Amino acid sequence: MKTNIVTPALRNIKIEDPLFAHYSDMISEKLLPYQWDVLNDRLPEVEKSYCVRNFRIAAGELDDERLGAIFCDTDAYKWLETLAFCIESGRGKDFEPTADELIELIGRAQEDDGYLNTYFSVCHPDRKWKNLAEGHELYCAGHLIEAAVAYYGATGKRRILDIAVKFADLICRIFGQEEGQVKGCAGHQEIELALIKLSRVTGNKAYAEKARYLLDIRGQSPNYLVDELKRTGKDRIFPEFKDYDELYAQSHLPPVNQTTAEGHAVRAMYMYSAMADVAREFGDQNMKNACRSIWKNVTEKRMYITGGLGSSGHLERFTADYDLPNDRMYCESCASVGLMMFGARMAALSGDARYYDIVEKALCNTVLAGISAEGDKYFYVNPLEIWPDNCIAGTSMAHVKPVRQSWFGVACCPSNIARTLASLGQYIYAQDEKSIYINQIISSTLETRMKDAAIKLRLCSELMDKNRFSLSIQADRAQSFTIRIRVPEYLKNPVFVLEGKAIAPVIENGYAVVAVSHAGSQTLEVSGSITPRWMAANTNVRADLGSLALMYGPYVYCLEETDNGKLLSNIYVSADTQVEIGNGFDTLPGALPSLHFEGCRLESGTGDKLYAEPSFSFSSQRLTAVPYALWCNREPGEMQVWLKARI
Repeated sequence: MKTNIVTPALRNIKIEDPLFAHYSDMISEKLLPYQWDVLNDRLPEVEKSYCVRNFRIAAGELDDERLGAIFCDTDAYKWLETLAFCIESGRGKDFEPTADELIELIGRAQEDDGYLNTYFSVCHPDRKWKNLAEGHELYCAGHLIEAAVAYYGATGKRRILDIAVKFADLICRIFGQEEGQVKGCAGHQEIELALIKLSRVTGNKAYAEKARYLLDIRGQSPNYLVDELKRTGKDRIFPEFKDYDELYAQSHLPPVNQTTAEGHAVRAMYMYSAMADVAREFGDQNMKNACRSIWKNVTEKRMYITGGLGSSGHLERFTADYDLPNDRMYCESCASVGLMMFGARMAALSGDARYYDIVEKALCNTVLAGISAEGDKYFYVNPLEIWPDNCIAGTSMAHVKPVRQSWFGVACCPSNIARTLASLGQYIYAQDEKSIYINQIISSTLETRMKDAAIKLRLCSELMDKNRFSLSIQADRAQSFTIRIRVPEYLKNPVFVLEGKAIAPVIENGYAVVAVSHAGSQTLEVSGSITPRWMAANTNVRADLGSLALMYGPYVYCLEETDNGKLLSNIYVSADTQVEIGNGFDTLPGALPSLHFEGCRLESGTGDKLYAEPSFSFSSQRLTAVPYALWCNREPGEMQVWLKARI
């Protein structure tokens, strides 16, 4: 049965949390102008994007060579989507005229039949739709559609939506099983979830049907993408695709038959998100079961403690169960954004709050770590251990950067993080005709309606300093409904007090269910115990065997060289070591506390010799841990999440 859980409009949600409001404000005030300058190649110290320039070339307004990544059109689309979310949330309005000019430029670059891709229009018009494995045409189209839906929703302006619809109509004509149609699928998934969004905003079911088709055709025999790569071998776009296999693009089986997370982690998350959408849109129980199996495999066997995904630096992919190295993995920021997307869709599909435990893990660790506190530096790769000296170009560690970068030649992560944080409200609240869902305990307000009643909620979180939060509920008239509040797994022994009286709400699918019926105001207070806790990995995780990681609430903590000195790999700590909660750092946002504990440092006693007979000794050391989400915002240097356990 199709579920009807939806996200309230972002314009009705205001974020007040000191940590996340910092990022929300920063995106509209600093990140939007910074990234717009990057897209226009105005910053000489930053790697050129060529993005806007390429649209001018495709529009016939500039006679020059198209440059940049094959898919860099999406940098403009994601910037536009980010701005749309900011505008809807009451920010970034000053950039709307700039956005309208960009949209007109995009429209001028669109071909008469609806086709829109600067790489193929300018460089290889004869190769359209002939290299789906590498060409990213459908990927770019998907991000255009997402931007169009967001901008139309924020402003009511149809120009970009009409551009997207024209392109989507072309795609619907090009792809299918009829004579003369392309019977292939996207090499890099994205179009599938975008078409579902377009179907919902336009009411045109054909787009949802085409999304379903593009999933159903995937993994069929003969394998379209594998056969295509054989045909296009002499025209290879990405040399590394010599190692391409069916698993890489999740085309080893039809999606409905898949049970494990395989291949390129970002492509996988986008496809799994689309699968959840299709399962919901069409009431497809088999697809829903596939999503559940994949989710279980991801979160129980192939995910880092930070919500990071992708353990191989080569081809940015999943490998084997429990293969989770800490210093040379990938954990692309976009993959954790995709995990948030997948988790939110699974929660809407099932009504189960526990999916949001993982959404929170990804958000509060890898996604936040991917952007600097100032908003102008980014991590593409998110390691759990850094030794800066061995992050050397031309080696197996070349992909790991010890500091955030100003931009990337492949710039998907900066814009993906931006659009995620700009639309954070969609991960906090949801509702159906009977309930309002609170999925993240992030200080914020929501204005909505439940049938005939206007409802205003104010969520004030003090979880990280006082282990409590409160919810103010205001209704302008009597109306029976329930508020379903996700109870975080780290909040132990929760106590619920409604209007000064203790209550014992039913816990259903991870939600505490609180009934509301009368008009006026009432306040719910929730308190419990949150303590720093040492975590160990499954015995099968070889990289972490005999090691401990420290968490407080949803945040993973790490050691940095600036607080604890070099050779962090030599630090040992006992699992029963008491952890003290300290103050936050004035230079870091959100006032998240530091953590302090006693550890010891191992010395080998070899002196200056590379090898010698063993002579080990320990020396005590007071250690300071900081949230992984905020590492490398002070002094660069070594960083370590997993610490060796002293037994």
